[in-house]
Amino acid sequence: MKKLLLMSLMAMLGLTTVNAQKTVVAQKNQQVFDVVEQMPEYPGGMQALFEYLGQNLKYPGDAKEQKVEGRVIAIFVVETDGSISNVEVVRPVFPSLDAEAVRVLSGMPKWKPGMQSGKVVRVKYTVPINFSL
Repeated sequence: MKKLLLMSLMAMLGLTTVNAQKTVVAQKNQQVFDVVEQMPEYPGGMQALFEYLGQNLKYPGDAKEQKVEGRVIAIFVVETDGSISNVEVVRPVFPSLDAEAVRVLSGMPKWKPGMQSGKVVRVKYTVPINFSL
């Protein structure tokens, strides 16, 4: 009886693991759009996004010492739940400035996700971040 119970429990655990893996694969295989009917929105709009960046960016010490300035261009994906993923720099300026841009973008609050044909979809978004002394 114990063997039967143990085998049943193992089978249920195995099915749960397979379903979880399918879910992860399905999420990773979802198409990422560049442009959609309704683009994602930062809570409060673009002005609020720029305020968030201004309040949360910290100028790295090494870049400040070397008087490095510039515009980092970063991209990320707004997921269907509004969370941010896949943050990467597409136009780097200086290693510590690039890392700071990634840090701040990765920590953003959830966005209102994009919509295409009445469905919530994943959308790639580009943001320029200016670093000036």
